[in-house]
Amino acid sequence: MNTQKLMNTALNSLDELGRRLDQYGITGRINRHNLAAFIMLEQKQLEGEWDSIQAKFDRRRSQVDGLINRVRGLTGR
Repeated sequence: MNTQKLMNTALNSLDELGRRLDQYGITGRINRHNLAAFIMLEQKQLEGEWDSIQAKFDRRRSQVDGLINRVRGLTGR
């Protein structure tokens, strides 16, 4: 089964689930648009967390490099 056909089937099923729940008055918020918005939000949050980790890592690396340079300056190497 090709990926696009599988994706369309899943999205159509999600839309149908949303319609059925809406018929019963449960919610009108389950659809492919809200799912896509949720996924994009989570992606941006993960990107932000990754950037934060990278910044912390770079700061520590800079501190270690500075310490190594000071030690080299003291030892004359």
